[in-house]
Amino acid sequence: MSSPVATPPSPPSTPSTGAEPVRVQRSLGARILSRPEVGSLAAAIAIFVFFFAIAPPFRTAEAFSTILYSASTIGIVALGVALLMIGGEFDLSSGVQVTTAALASSMISYQFSLNAWVGALASLVIALAIGFLNGWLLIKTKLPSFLITLSTFFMLQGINLGVTKLLTGAVATQNISDLDGFDSAKAIFAADVNLGFVNVKVSVFWWILFTLVATWILLRTRTGNWIFAVGGNQDSARAVGVPVAKVKIGLFMGVAFCAWFLGQHLLFNFSTVQAGLGVGNELIYIVAAVVGGALLTGGYGSAIGAAIGAFIFGMTTQGIVYAGWDPNWFKTFLGVMLLLAVLLNLYVKNSASRRK
Repeated sequence: MSSPVATPPSPPSTPSTGAEPVRVQRSLGARILSRPEVGSLAAAIAIFVFFFAIAPPFRTAEAFSTILYSASTIGIVALGVALLMIGGEFDLSSGVQVTTAALASSMISYQFSLNAWVGALASLVIALAIGFLNGWLLIKTKLPSFLITLSTFFMLQGINLGVTKLLTGAVATQNISDLDGFDSAKAIFAADVNLGFVNVKVSVFWWILFTLVATWILLRTRTGNWIFAVGGNQDSARAVGVPVAKVKIGLFMGVAFCAWFLGQHLLFNFSTVQAGLGVGNELIYIVAAVVGGALLTGGYGSAIGAAIGAFIFGMTTQGIVYAGWDPNWFKTFLGVMLLLAVLLNLYVKNSASRRK
């Protein structure tokens, strides 16, 4: 006769208290320090106060308009470069892409006697194709973007000079101000906006609009989350379903679009383009993004920070002139500013991670 098997007593149940899980909230100081643009904003304020104090011409409305214009010609492309860097990649061809877009627009319109808008739209297709090719080669070859875009840089530099000289017999395009559609295109890309007390280039307003759009994409859309995820760890991002290839190709095309837009501004502002322009500007765009808080390792940065970095460049380039200094010292300042920005961004990020 078998004896009954004893059932072990169940552990006493813990009475439910109905309490919600405790969420640790960071202090206000930690939240502020965690923003990528904090360091660049502090630097911008310091540089503005410095030049405002020592250079009387710096204090005028006309000078501020010039500073904003100088910043916009850097900031438009720096926005695209910053988003690409947040996504973990570089584009060393962005400077010559600007010139390629302007040259293509000018020569297509002039050589075929077309409306200026036709040349501009054809140039947009070419620019986006270059951006797509950069991203596609990156994905297919798995080579570093540094090497891919450096190759594109050399190819575009040679094409810009070679094709321009072949078609025009010189290193600059013909004046296209007499073409149909030029005036309307200039109104969009390069008009002067009269604010009553000062004239401001329309590129400044486009720069501000692009900054707002890029900020919205980064902070309020799924695409923005994907960009940060891909830049932080693309393998982990791919594992959770992020379309890494599409994101990276899209970011390269974003840089190409910004380069196209600036190229159209330069073309319709001056009516002609020098084929050798743009070489070296790719480094300025990268530095503006880094000064604005973007990390070279990816996964961290902001569009507003890139805009502030471009504004710092605008203040510095014009402030040196207004102060009566030798502008040759600008490159020295550029190197110092890059080093200090990297150190400051690292300090801010470490401080934010320590504060609770």
